[in-house]
Amino acid sequence: METAIVPQPTAALATPAAIDARVKDYMQHAKAANTVKAYRQDWADFVAWCHAYDVAALPATPETVARYLTARAESVKVSTLQRRLSAISQAHTAKGLPRFSVLDEPLRSVWAGIRRIHGVAQQGKAPAVTADIKAMVAQLPESLLGLRDRALLLVGFAGAFRRSELVGLTRTDVQFTSDGLTIRLRRSKTDQEGAGRVVGIPYGSHRETCPVRSLQAWLEASGIEDGALFRAINRHGHIQPGQLSDKAVALIVKRWAEAAGLDAAQYAGHSLRAGLATAAAQAGVSERVIMAQTGHKSTDMVRRYIREGSLFRENAAAEVGL
Repeated sequence: METAIVPQPTAALATPAAIDARVKDYMQHAKAANTVKAYRQDWADFVAWCHAYDVAALPATPETVARYLTARAESVKVSTLQRRLSAISQAHTAKGLPRFSVLDEPLRSVWAGIRRIHGVAQQGKAPAVTADIKAMVAQLPESLLGLRDRALLLVGFAGAFRRSELVGLTRTDVQFTSDGLTIRLRRSKTDQEGAGRVVGIPYGSHRETCPVRSLQAWLEASGIEDGALFRAINRHGHIQPGQLSDKAVALIVKRWAEAAGLDAAQYAGHSLRAGLATAAAQAGVSERVIMAQTGHKSTDMVRRYIREGSLFRENAAAEVGL
């Protein structure tokens, strides 16, 4: 005897308006929030410039864009101008207008001239290598703030974390093991879809610079059992709810770089990540192992760290008997 197939109840159909709202929502999440914010600021700057010179921003002609780039070339980095070109193009697409082409004259020649004159090499902050980190940590006070900053500097360096990754960590992302520390990154700059990855941080050779013991000390002193791992501390020594801002990481690095006698202007939040990659290259760590720690998808940036870290370790001038 055959078993009758009972049709399952279908879910209520969404209205066209509800579907359109979800379409718009997904489109808004197609890019990272910081990218969207930057594009909005870029577009606002272009519109303001167009208004000041009484020219149309939409649609923009290649001549208008070329004049805008020329006006900003002396005060804005080439990489920022590149993003502004993208923002202007995206604004045209959003309105259903044809995108201008960077191949159209005079835009093509102006853009090529700006890149040639002002260069496209990124001027990054100095890497905080092992000696720098040790010098910073040596300046930390024996206080709650000192415990937090010690853990932040050492974990940020050993994990080669971006500042956004560092402040985004929660207590549940962290597990202590007999080998050290495992940290789950739920999302990062190169993982906007949230696949996640796990980073291992081993015990350090010295207690005062051990990232694992430093994080343990911070958690015990702060009493943090859930929520954000790194938090603000007010002037009364009270821990605040919510995570630190990514800008706070840069300020912390600068503060202790200056206290250690380093040029604070040369250091920022990225110095921790760049420092681990550079220090590892100096120690002869392979490209593959460095990339496993940093999470780089491309070898281009890692090889830059390796070249800089190997300037004196593998140097032809050192072998010619000068």
